[in-house]
Amino acid sequence: MAVRESFYHYLMTQRKPTDANEVEQFANNAFFDSAFPKQSTDFDEISKYLEENTDYLPSMTIFDTAWQQYRDAMN
Repeated sequence: MAVRESFYHYLMTQRKPTDANEVEQFANNAFFDSAFPKQSTDFDEISKYLEENTDYLPSMTIFDTAWQQYRDAMN
């Protein structure tokens, strides 16, 4: 069974320093979030963390989009 990379690890591949779209900006901000659940592959755990502990994600729809991209990349 293959080991699935964490969502955070995937998200870091989406960072872009300038002219970033919403997912890329999310990745840029998550990079500076030392408490982000970096090893998690669990949607509910990450979603709850973002809802309760961050102010850099203006809409959870951005997380949903990034999560779908992550799932697509893992398949």
